Amino acid sequence: MSVRPKAQSVGPKPPFWRDRAKRALLFQALLIAAVAAFLLYIVGNTQANLAARGITTGFGFLTNTAGFGIVQSLIEYSSQSTYGRTFVVGLLNTLVVSALGILAATLIGFVVGIARLSPNWLIARLASGYIEIFRNIPLLLQIFFWYFAVLRAMPSPRDSLSLGEAVFLNVRGLSLPQPLFESGFGLIPLAFGVAVVASVGLMIWNKRRQEATGKRLPAGWISLGLIIGLPLLVLVATGVPVTWDVPELRGFNFRGGITVIPEFLALWLALSIYTASFIAEIVRSGIQAIPHGQTEAAQALSLPRNLVLRLVVVPQALRVIIPPLTSQYLNLIKNSSLATAIGYPDLVSVFAGTTLNQTGQAIEVIAMTMAVYLTISLLVSMFMNWFNARVALVER
Repeated sequence: MSVRPKAQSVGPKPPFWRDRAKRALLFQALLIAAVAAFLLYIVGNTQANLAARGITTGFGFLTNTAGFGIVQSLIEYSSQSTYGRTFVVGLLNTLVVSALGILAATLIGFVVGIARLSPNWLIARLASGYIEIFRNIPLLLQIFFWYFAVLRAMPSPRDSLSLGEAVFLNVRGLSLPQPLFESGFGLIPLAFGVAVVASVGLMIWNKRRQEATGKRLPAGWISLGLIIGLPLLVLVATGVPVTWDVPELRGFNFRGGITVIPEFLALWLALSIYTASFIAEIVRSGIQAIPHGQTEAAQALSLPRNLVLRLVVVPQALRVIIPPLTSQYLNLIKNSSLATAIGYPDLVSVFAGTTLNQTGQAIEVIAMTMAVYLTISLLVSMFMNWFNARVALVER
């Protein structure tokens, strides 16, 4: 005789306020509504205040004449240019000082970081002193130091510090010879590009050859000779189609050549030296994260110290170095906005400063400036993440 299971009785559904899932949905809907209401209030209040002050919104002001000059411009610019061109000039100045600062900070940081681990007592202490001094002084004070205490204390143009009667340093900046390219010079960049492509191909082939046979060529030196030698060979073959415009003292200032303004030099030096002190510590910690067995095994093979560092230690340390290194690159880019303290015409100074004061378009100007820094930071992060994935160790 089969016994039928007793049907479970289904009780009444709990009230709405006791149902956890429904309460969560309700609270989320209320939060979204509150945020939307707050944003609508902010937008409405902003529009009302702008209308009361007679300020029109929109980006039409970018086509108006700026009416002010900029001391450093990588593109053609005058006081009759538009605010849109002012934005481009400030953006390019920001990108230039940021890119050169990243390059210099990386080189200095790697050298100092490796030097701090040197068995030489003096070199290690000098590297440690560099890090402790420049890392603990505020960046703005370092900018002021290089600008007011060093560069503004330089002699006048008539008493300039010179190097070979071609390079001059004075209170108005650094004057350098300017290359003037003539017909046929276009073949030299083409030769440089061919040399770079050939060098990359040589490095890839050499790596595969080493994996297959264990033999390797000095591909680095060969590539360096190719990159330098091929353009020089083309330069000589085309009759050196380059002349130099050397700066000359005329009156109270130098004429001709290229002048690097002191504001750029001060900002570049401060950003590079300050950020390099942090990068040096990142490099030191990355190298020390490598197990000692790796270096001991390399030394057991009688590898020289420089090869142990270049072929064994640094490639493995990069996976530890790159993530915090990305943060330092982003900090350097954002710290470049301190340029306004000494009058360097970066994006914040000429666009979020002068342009904003003249036009009154605060919302549009600040939004564009924020969007620029956000875009640059995201692009740098994407590139560094890609590079980190490339150098990461692949487990089999």
